[in-house]
Amino acid sequence: MRKIFQSRWFKIPFNVFLYGFSAYGFFLTVTYFAMKFKLTNESGSIDANNRYFQEMHDKYNQSFKVDSVSMMSHRYEVLNRILLLNEYYPKNAQYILEAYQSSKDEKIALQMLDAVDLRLKDNVEYMNALAELRENRLEQKEKTGLSVFEWMNIEEWKAFRIAVQKDKKWIDSAAHASGVEARLIVACLAGEQIRLFNSKRESYKRYIGPLKVLVLENNLSYGVTGIKENTAIKIENYMKDSNSVFYPGKKFAHLLDYDTTNNYSNNINGHMDARLKRLVQFNNHYYSYLYAALFVKQIKMQWQRAGFPIDNRPEILASLFNLGYAKSKPKKNPSVGGSEYEVGNSRYTFGSITFEFYYSGELADVFPYEKSRFDCY
Repeated sequence: MRKIFQSRWFKIPFNVFLYGFSAYGFFLTVTYFAMKFKLTNESGSIDANNRYFQEMHDKYNQSFKVDSVSMMSHRYEVLNRILLLNEYYPKNAQYILEAYQSSKDEKIALQMLDAVDLRLKDNVEYMNALAELRENRLEQKEKTGLSVFEWMNIEEWKAFRIAVQKDKKWIDSAAHASGVEARLIVACLAGEQIRLFNSKRESYKRYIGPLKVLVLENNLSYGVTGIKENTAIKIENYMKDSNSVFYPGKKFAHLLDYDTTNNYSNNINGHMDARLKRLVQFNNHYYSYLYAALFVKQIKMQWQRAGFPIDNRPEILASLFNLGYAKSKPKKNPSVGGSEYEVGNSRYTFGSITFEFYYSGELADVFPYEKSRFDCY
């Protein structure tokens, strides 16, 4: 046995094992004490941009305004900075744009752009362009809560906005029956009602403003859209006259037929005939809108047959709605016009008011833009 233990075949592996085990034990002991006294902790380092990160956090965490005016400003900033970044790094610009379109969050988008700006802080050309962009924003005039369209800033318009929304069901019904875009009908209504803001100002102060209802005309012009009796008679006749240039088509022929079972009488139209009684209604303005829509449709048919379509000229259609059939003479370059009146400090024609309203975006959530202004339903 002793010979085995003394042989080199035993001693070599045994010594290797013994010294190795001792070394491992020593390593564990040293490691234990090193950890106990925190000798293994890395000293670490503070990022050179730490201050920037903190400032960015404070900027978006404390002073980021979320009111409607500020959010619109943030939106413009996001889009302008994405456009700038696209000139240098289109891939990053695309990522940020896609994230913004998905989240609709201006704060996140601006933080993404700030992260890019930090990485590009040594890119002199980019940073100069960014500084110029920001300088241009600072030089912009102070924002206002008013509209560029003066008629939208007066008290009467605020009452009109509420009143016309109350009539949505009648306007939509007339639009679907006639095939005329609801927004085009409202443009004609707006031109007529705004015309009355000054001429019937006392009525607005006493009744229209407090009650938020539309002016109901009952002298020479009738209803909320101001249809003249002679015009109403012509509209009815052209609906059934297939030989007329104003004829809108067979399917519309009976839209204005009289329903003898309905009584349209009230305390101000009792002396009127059935035609005007339908127009002069307090709570149901359907026929005011239907007559207006059918007039516009007939004018559209006249110009279309003459080879001068005006489907995409709401200001011309509205001007002719105000001026009447006699002034509707199809030609290549028609003029915008109609009744002239003042609103605030500006002078307008009926056609210019309707043009501004139609393209203003006002009430677009209630009366949206359709792909076509005729036969769109």
